[in-house]
Amino acid sequence: MSYNRGMAHISLVLPFALPAPEFAPDLARALDAPALAALLSRTSASYRTPLSPSARSLPHEHWIAGALGLDRNDEPAVAAAAMRGFGLDPEDGFWFVVNPGHIQIANTHLMMGDMRQLDLRESEARALFAGAQESFHELGYQLAYGSADTWFMRADAWSELRTASPDAATGMNLTDWMPTGPTARAFRKLQNEVQVGWYTHPVNAAREQRGQLPVNSIWPWGGASRALEEANRLVASAGRRGPASRPTLVTHAVPGWLDALSSHRAASLDALAASVDDPNADHLLLVAGNAASPAIAADWEGWLRAMQAFEESLFAPLLAQLGRGRIKRLTLVLSHRDGHLDLETTPMAQRKFWRRPTLEALT
Repeated sequence: MSYNRGMAHISLVLPFALPAPEFAPDLARALDAPALAALLSRTSASYRTPLSPSARSLPHEHWIAGALGLDRNDEPAVAAAAMRGFGLDPEDGFWFVVNPGHIQIANTHLMMGDMRQLDLRESEARALFAGAQESFHELGYQLAYGSADTWFMRADAWSELRTASPDAATGMNLTDWMPTGPTARAFRKLQNEVQVGWYTHPVNAAREQRGQLPVNSIWPWGGASRALEEANRLVASAGRRGPASRPTLVTHAVPGWLDALSSHRAASLDALAASVDDPNADHLLLVAGNAASPAIAADWEGWLRAMQAFEESLFAPLLAQLGRGRIKRLTLVLSHRDGHLDLETTPMAQRKFWRRPTLEALT
């Protein structure tokens, strides 16, 4: 990036970087983040958006899908675009992202664990995929492999199936989050067939011997087609939000479907921050998922460590870039399960010296 030109707009989305309200005051006091305080306090715009009670995905997922023009009825419709990110062709079908996961029986209900914690190896995933593929083919569905934790299924008749993102369903009573709609029974039949096939699978036997959780179920979501994407593009064009307005996505420590949508996968937070030097992008959308796992697990010490890493590798460098005028506008999106904080700051806003930097916006 030229010092004369500057980056026009940076959007930084940090899932679960907004602490749960009941813990927020204590966590804000424990967090040593002066750069974040300046970004939160010296703003040109700031607002909170609660998540709709009927939503079946998380606030940051809605925000990102909307920014990329990949939403459908206010739900992420990312499957077809993510397939292309893996070099797969969605053709004319209706596809879902399918994540292999672990469902356990809690005291009174079924519950799904955080898929990030499965540590599913490539060889294991390939073997489980091959086993599941037989069930899919027998029932008339197509299954495609993207990566160890991200597969895709074609089910053209399931376009009305309402699904939830895995992160939205994780740790919750699955009775409230299972797919619904006219083809829900067909999904449950397919799910059951896969579960039966995996119950005695050698991969799961080996995992349990190592003390790891078995992979015992599939989770579909993010349904989309190429035709749906084209319709979204036409709507965006009519609303004067053409392709030129779509940001360039750069990711770090995010789920496979989101990596697949990105132009670049940063190997570290420092590399993510360095991507602002891209001379070809007027609007960069940076997403870092480091705070997600500890927040989902209610590991608040781990959350504080993730936030301190953000302070050193993201907040402080971006604040410095703003001070030098190399970033013209920074949008910061912090979320938790129930909503997100969306604020904007500029070099001019950072000159509001009378606004005392504080982390109160986190509470």
